[in-house]
Amino acid sequence: MTSDSTPRRTNPVGGALDLRAALIERIGGYMSAHAIGVAAELGLADLIGSGSRTSEELASDTQAHEPSLRRLLRLLVSDGIMTEPRPGQFTLTEIGSQLRADSPGSLQNFARMFTDPLFLTSWQGLRHTVTSGERAFDHAYGSGVYAYLAGHPETSALFNEAMSEESRHSAAQLAAEFDFPDSGTLIDLGGGDGTLLTAILRSRPGLRGVVFDSASGVAEAPATLRKAGLADRCEVQAGDFFESVPGGGDLYLIKSVFQDWGDDESRAILRTCRAHMPESATLLIVGSVLPETADTSTPVMFLTDANMMVTTGGRERTESEFRAMLEETGFTVRSVGDRDAGPLSVIQAVPAVAS
Repeated sequence: MTSDSTPRRTNPVGGALDLRAALIERIGGYMSAHAIGVAAELGLADLIGSGSRTSEELASDTQAHEPSLRRLLRLLVSDGIMTEPRPGQFTLTEIGSQLRADSPGSLQNFARMFTDPLFLTSWQGLRHTVTSGERAFDHAYGSGVYAYLAGHPETSALFNEAMSEESRHSAAQLAAEFDFPDSGTLIDLGGGDGTLLTAILRSRPGLRGVVFDSASGVAEAPATLRKAGLADRCEVQAGDFFESVPGGGDLYLIKSVFQDWGDDESRAILRTCRAHMPESATLLIVGSVLPETADTSTPVMFLTDANMMVTTGGRERTESEFRAMLEETGFTVRSVGDRDAGPLSVIQAVPAVAS
């Protein structure tokens, strides 16, 4: 023990230790992901709400082993999901509040879905994907992810809700920030349960819409539109955008679809659009646009890109890659609005004029 007057030695390897800790934290990222997934499964954020709860109370409510639960909670504190103002008492941070089901930006089901064994097992096959180019999901489960979901209704319902949670936030941003017309018909291709189109139509009372997706994709769309009071302004159509899309639209919107597909499939979708949309229509592609060179500013985009590689065989793309793909399929790019919809960009393209 040293007295206050005794000089303390400095640690000459402090910087190196910090670097080691930074890498170890990243190596242990899957542990944090599991912890968040278990918290979502147990509904801990809902039980804590806007107040605070003790580990004993939470253990009683969830029928959990209190000493183990407390250690989980403290891991979540270290990750910035919660705070521990007094020993054994826990509150949510702003980040952690997104795990509440009643949060406007809830990611509770998103957390459950992407920490589900379905995806975690796929990611264990990352090396297989990197060395072979084959999808790890198919290698693990013997089918593509969408075929798997079609045969597992409960998992499919969770997946659709997770996607809806992701869409609700970006839908509100897109509706508020992009200058949609006040009239005409907007066709949302791959529109799922209608969450995105609902937000846009609410902001433009004179605009009409069509939600187009697979039969399972649009299954919840009628209920979404009825709940929003938009059933009289919006049609729901089921189909396959590799085969055909509705005609007669003024705007064709495709959000977060091309990331699910490889280049050949994406070009096929665009050719279908080009064949069925009027010459006067505009195509809006909403999604992530990767920087031409990777950096640390947009980690979520690169996580999504790698996840698509592992699970669907899709990918995120750079602006130059989008431009090339659109030009090859008969479109002219009018503009690329970087972050026009919060973290997402909006690419506007029109049918190319034949020379």
